[in-house]
Amino acid sequence: MSRITPFTSPLLLGFDTMEKTLERIAKGNDGYPPYNIERIRGDDSVDAPERLRITLAVAGFSEEDLDVTTEENQLVIRGRQIDTGDRDYLHRGIAARQFQRTFVLADGMKVLGAELRNGLLSVDLVRPEPVRMVKKINISVPE
Repeated sequence: MSRITPFTSPLLLGFDTMEKTLERIAKGNDGYPPYNIERIRGDDSVDAPERLRITLAVAGFSEEDLDVTTEENQLVIRGRQIDTGDRDYLHRGIAARQFQRTFVLADGMKVLGAELRNGLLSVDLVRPEPVRMVKKINISVPE
C-alpha cells in the first residue's frame, strides 16, 4: 500500500526535504523536556516586530549543561547532565538525563537570545518582515 502525502502534488516542487524533516521530527518527539511557544506582540510605539518565545522546563540544568545552536534552518537545544558517582542515594527519583529538542525555523527567522531563569530556558526568535520581491521573467521567442 503506497502512502500519499500532501507534498506529492505536482504543484509543490522542491518540498521533498520539508517532508523528510517533518517525518524526522515526528519520530524523535518523546515529550521531554516540556515546552511552550508563545507569541509576543510587537510594540507599535517603537516599531518592534512580533516575536516568538520558546520556553523549555529544564529544572536541574545549569548554563554549562545547556547548548543552544542553529544548524541550517533548525534551532537545536541540547541538555547534558553528568552523573557523578560520588553520591550515595537512598532513593533516586531524579535521574541525570540528556535531551535534544529540535525546532524547524522558517526562512528568515533569527534567534535573538536565550535566558535561563528559575529552571526555565527561554529562547526568543524574530521573523523580520519579508521584503516583497517581484521578478520579471523574460520570454524568449525563437525566430
